[in-house]
Amino acid sequence: MRFTADLRSLYNPIQPTVKQSAEQVRYKEFLPHSELQPFIYCYWQLNTTNELSEPFTYRVVADGCIDIYFELTNPVESYVMGFCRKFTEFQLDHTFNYVGIRFLPTMFPQFFRIDAKALSDRYEKLQLVVPKIADFISDNFKETHSQEKIKSLLDNYFIGIMAKTQFEKDFRLYGALEVILKNLGVIGVDKDLDVAISNRQLRRIFEYYIGATPKTFSQVVRFQNILKAKPLSKSLRENKLFYDGYFDQSHFIKEFKTFYGVTPSKSFWKIIVSVFYYFTYCCCAIFVPITNREKYENIISRHSTGLLINTCVFANKHTDQKS
Repeated sequence: MRFTADLRSLYNPIQPTVKQSAEQVRYKEFLPHSELQPFIYCYWQLNTTNELSEPFTYRVVADGCIDIYFELTNPVESYVMGFCRKFTEFQLDHTFNYVGIRFLPTMFPQFFRIDAKALSDRYEKLQLVVPKIADFISDNFKETHSQEKIKSLLDNYFIGIMAKTQFEKDFRLYGALEVILKNLGVIGVDKDLDVAISNRQLRRIFEYYIGATPKTFSQVVRFQNILKAKPLSKSLRENKLFYDGYFDQSHFIKEFKTFYGVTPSKSFWKIIVSVFYYFTYCCCAIFVPITNREKYENIISRHSTGLLINTCVFANKHTDQKS
């Protein structure tokens, strides 16, 4: 199944919230065996390093993937979480030790012939969805297992399943995915996803294998690429992601909050400043004569925070005057 290798190279979903929330909570991702990497993005572990003084709220941001997870101290209870159109919060105890398997988009249905749409926006007991995996987890995992032992158990199990699985090589699906991922989610579904089938057929395929429509998946991809963007870098200025992806500031903030749970200013202020610095920079390039541009760029650099709201007004006013 060589064509799936590009999914990993084109898409690297992240879960950033733990690093910003608690010093005594640790989240770590580790790679599966190389044979599994075209299908499984990572294994992960979320655990406390010391007992917390109060219960912990763990926020999962939208990432387009399907995860299996379980508590290492109680592996009898395991769960699967489908594609989510918004952030999800879990109320955890004072101590915990969770282990998870994150499948790349489309791969959970490929492995287990489960309709991803049936799992969208929810989590379900794994015993009710794929009983054989739930039994494997219950019978083989112990609280004392090291990360190396966890990886070894999971690798051996999923390599065995992979060898018996006949994957569907639907190039309409993976062709559309490639377009979405290469364009960082900034696409027009009707005009850019020309894969020789109708939009209705493509929507049905996406819902089965991903759990969402092409449009919704593209929005999540765009959001994930914003999370990974490096603020104030040259690559950000050259990137279409921000000014092509959103109609205005309020649209950007609303969608970001839906997927993350907080506004951009609360999650990473530097990136939101850089986004609207770039927008203002574009206005400068359009409306300011070249001879005066360096002076205006320096002003924008020093005062970009205060320009966040005024930028749209500035652009609209001068656009009206030119028309």
